[in-house]
Amino acid sequence: MYGWLWRHLPGNTPVRAIISLLLVLGAVYVLFRYVFPWAEPLLPFGDVTVESGTG
Repeated sequence: MYGWLWRHLPGNTPVRAIISLLLVLGAVYVLFRYVFPWAEPLLPFGDVTVESGTG
């Protein structure tokens, strides 16, 4: 998949590297801005079952 993407990007190697970096940064931005906040209420990270004071 990465080879296919690399071959289909326009430009020479430095231009392809910059475009690849921008694509990765864009994907990370979308994940942190939209996907993770949407999925956070659905995940059980707030359901803590450890009791305090049992030692």
